[in-house]
Amino acid sequence: MVSISKDSEVLESWQQVLAPYSIGYRIKLLSQLLTRKFTEKLEPFGLTPFHWLVLCCLWQEDGLPTSSIGDKLKQVGGTLTGVLDRMEERGLVRRERDAHDRRIWRIWLTDGGKELEKVLPPLAADLRDEAMSGISAAERELFSQLLNRAIANLG
Repeated sequence: MVSISKDSEVLESWQQVLAPYSIGYRIKLLSQLLTRKFTEKLEPFGLTPFHWLVLCCLWQEDGLPTSSIGDKLKQVGGTLTGVLDRMEERGLVRRERDAHDRRIWRIWLTDGGKELEKVLPPLAADLRDEAMSGISAAERELFSQLLNRAIANLG
């Protein structure tokens, strides 16, 4: 039979991989908190964080094929298709067949989608600043690099 003190030592040795102390749990918690707060900021515009991600892709490169947006966002086609349907209904994007390959649909921003580029990024920056309050620019950069490395390690 294992003694209680021995069990305690074993648990202590695993402390950093057990919730709520594990890095995975804390990253998930941070993601949930950011998503909740950002959802609140987007709500007056009738948008979701997923709409935001699609808009970001198109602000960087308008006219992307649907598959490229999915690849950038690591999303399954069916999920993206529904989001694009709702964005098209709202007048934020339009779909056009590719001139050279009719199997490909390209997604273009409408004037309404372009206008949001002036309004939404400052909201995202405000939330980032709130989350990173008290963290220096150098620490933010290091945090970003470490996250990128961890994502690459698992990707």
